[in-house]
Amino acid sequence: MSKRISDEEYQKTLSFRFRQWLDGTRDPYLGNVEMKKQETFRESAQEKTEREKERRRLKEKVYDLENNLEVRIFNRFYKVFSVLFCIFLVAMLLVAVSDLPLHGKADNPVNNEVAERYIEKGMQETGAVNIVTGMILDYRAFDTLGESHVLFVATCTVLILLRSDRKGDKEEEENNDRIHEPKNDIILQTVAKILVPPIFIFGIYIILAGHLGPGGGFSGGAVIGAGLILYLNAFGFAKTEKFFTAKTYRRMSFCALACYSIAKSYSFYTGANHIESVIPLGTPGAILSSGLILILNICVGIVVAGTMYTFYVMFRKGNY
Repeated sequence: MSKRISDEEYQKTLSFRFRQWLDGTRDPYLGNVEMKKQETFRESAQEKTEREKERRRLKEKVYDLENNLEVRIFNRFYKVFSVLFCIFLVAMLLVAVSDLPLHGKADNPVNNEVAERYIEKGMQETGAVNIVTGMILDYRAFDTLGESHVLFVATCTVLILLRSDRKGDKEEEENNDRIHEPKNDIILQTVAKILVPPIFIFGIYIILAGHLGPGGGFSGGAVIGAGLILYLNAFGFAKTEKFFTAKTYRRMSFCALACYSIAKSYSFYTGANHIESVIPLGTPGAILSSGLILILNICVGIVVAGTMYTFYVMFRKGNY
């Protein structure tokens, strides 16, 4: 039985700091990054002259580049080897280009057995009617996982670089939201009330039907992200933050990426080395089919929708 620790000891643990970051109650970069505005460097003519003298004196007395035999030999070899390396690199590229197959030949790598396998056995092995979705989220699912993580890392970078944490000016920023975008526009709000629900429904349909026809997580997530941006432009931050905040995005992205990683790791293990996978593919053409592809499409759609909305918010205002 584990020993209960005090609140002070718990607050020093890594799990407590991770929970604070996940809930958005603590920013690890806040207060730890220097935000002081750098003053313009101005150098007088006399200081510049003294600096040049010191530089020449350093070269003459310490390095003595003109009379140093080792430096002169190195400079000569550096120039010669630079030319030789460029010639060697150009020769390698020319040889590689000369060995490329002729355009249009039947035995080109483009026409190998991989594409034939996707087309002829894609539905049988993945259960997806849409061959492209079966290829992206089954045959090449590990690559798609990397792309989703790239989106998440890019969003984290934008949050770090563009986030505004001015506590005293938050109310003033909310009142001056008209500076960023028009607000309380009756025409825009009426159009948004009519279009936003169908946009969300259409985006969800594209995600859920990505294994049955054109669509999938990337395109459906982009549609939902566009709906969120339209709603924000029409009604502002106050109403949008009632259901979508930075904390919501972090939790959704973390859960989606974790679910994707766990699901495909299990699929890789059971589907590799001739081990029969126990995940049913279902009936091709049914909504609940294609094994894990439907779940992976949902995960990708969540990440893409949140990333689009977060990019727009951060570039527009600097915070949620």
